[in-house]
Amino acid sequence: MTTPSGGSTPDDYWRRPDTGDDAVGTTSENDGPPPAGQTGPAPTGGTSSGYAGPPPSVPPPAGWRPPVHLQPAAPRQLPPQDMVGLDAAEQRSQRVTYGFGAAAGVVLLVLLCLLCSRVIF
Repeated sequence: MTTPSGGSTPDDYWRRPDTGDDAVGTTSENDGPPPAGQTGPAPTGGTSSGYAGPPPSVPPPAGWRPPVHLQPAAPRQLPPQDMVGLDAAEQRSQRVTYGFGAAAGVVLLVLLCLLCSRVIF
């Protein structure tokens, strides 16, 4: 990134270059407000930047896609799921989780009782 030097402002980098036309970009006192959606001063005649817009789009020719030589294989069927087995495995894992949680709760309760007994007694 370059930094402006001299008497220029940081916004000078983003401004349009001078086209040499003094009328462009200047507003007089009897000009109205700019149209909706236009943030800068209103242009006073024609296109000041010389940009005529994007080029016209031309539709592609009829056979523009490349030929397809290989056809992908049909998707395979997934094996059927054992819903009863999945439910049983989920219940076993839930019991293990609850068991570890209960054990951790008991250990924390015992530690809390030991700490409180040392403070009280």
